[in-house]
Amino acid sequence: MLRLNLSNEPHWLDLGHGVRLLVEPLTTAVMLAARSDPAILAATQVAEGEDAASNDDLARIVAKAVARIVVKDWEGVGDTEDKPLPVTPSGIDALLEIWPIFEAFQTKYIAGALILEQEKNG
Repeated sequence: MLRLNLSNEPHWLDLGHGVRLLVEPLTTAVMLAARSDPAILAATQVAEGEDAASNDDLARIVAKAVARIVVKDWEGVGDTEDKPLPVTPSGIDALLEIWPIFEAFQTKYIAGALILEQEKNG
């Protein structure tokens, strides 16, 4: 059975390592907006003689594009002097370059939507 969460309010997503993100729900509108991100467009348009982006590269690019749209706040992210950093697009990209954080974001946030998509097409 498909369980609908009709709330469109942001919620906290615990990524471990003391990091939490305040994220908007992952909706069709978010995924469509992420699709038009220049990095995704560049990765999916292969010029003659060039190699296509690997699935891993594409997953990283998509996760960053989605995160830049949905992350509204965070906790547990600071500079080298442990001062909290504000949420910025470059900060989100840097955060998702940390493997355990990327994996947690993929698993806890993006994978739910992808699993639903697989079930629909299965």
